Amino acid sequence: MKQSIRNIFRLLRPRQWIKNCAIFAALILSGKLFQADAFLQVIYGFVVFCAVSSAIYVINDILDVKKDRLHPFKRFRPLANNEVSIPTAIVIAVILSIGSITASYFISPGFFIITIIYFCLHVGYSFLFKHIEIIDILVLAAGYILRVFAGEVVSDAHISAWLFLTVISLSLFLAIGKRRSEMTLLAHHAKGQIIATRKTLSHYTEKLLDVYLSIFATSTFISYAVFTFLTNPGGSTFNTDLIPADILGTYLQRKWLMITIIPVVYGIMRYLQRIYQNHEGESPERVLFSDRPLLLSVVIYTILVICIIYILKT
Repeated sequence: MKQSIRNIFRLLRPRQWIKNCAIFAALILSGKLFQADAFLQVIYGFVVFCAVSSAIYVINDILDVKKDRLHPFKRFRPLANNEVSIPTAIVIAVILSIGSITASYFISPGFFIITIIYFCLHVGYSFLFKHIEIIDILVLAAGYILRVFAGEVVSDAHISAWLFLTVISLSLFLAIGKRRSEMTLLAHHAKGQIIATRKTLSHYTEKLLDVYLSIFATSTFISYAVFTFLTNPGGSTFNTDLIPADILGTYLQRKWLMITIIPVVYGIMRYLQRIYQNHEGESPERVLFSDRPLLLSVVIYTILVICIIYILKT
């Protein structure tokens, strides 16, 4: 009995719920983290997105059970490994789908619409979009973008255009990194087996995906750097008789958030290292939890952002 429950829990892919933390981005960066009502609403949204994303993962596993058995990692998933039956998986998917979408309706109308779009887009991915090159990457990236947008809607917070561009660039970077890693993992397989496992991989080349990665790694850095530079001024001033405040003090007062560029750049570089040196990246959450320096950079970034926005009050 315990083993069955454990297998069902694994079927939901709880490790991937970390992606849904993107829903907190607007809340934190807008300065509303400690507003109880907004925080509680985002928590509700996070739970709903965990449920709806798990429903989509189950649906995808049902459709790909035969292909997953050919994959070096996915063959250990509960359905592919015959640890959970397909009828059981169907029941779970239906309950999670109906339950999460119904719950989203009671949070807010806007969040309800975003949840439906997210669900339909990813079900469409499971059935069709993942078989179309480029479109498969765009849909994967859209999932991250919708999470951030959902957080903005449910918390009634606003994120700047440059931060939104950063989210778009980072989402595409992660989606392309996933495809690049899948190609590396299956490189030693025959072309027919690659097509059977992931059809779109036969339409990409390593050089093409490398160019894509370079483009969106660069755009992520630039967009985020501009966002930190244009963030509203505030916080501590710097006054001294030797250096006029309008030369150094105002600069420090306005640019504190630019310090967070350091862990962002490190995180991008470290993630690229894991993709090319360790041949990882197929599962971003696995890379995050298995790489201490990368995880540390995320923790440092989060601490810096909270300190700057809520203590220095940038």
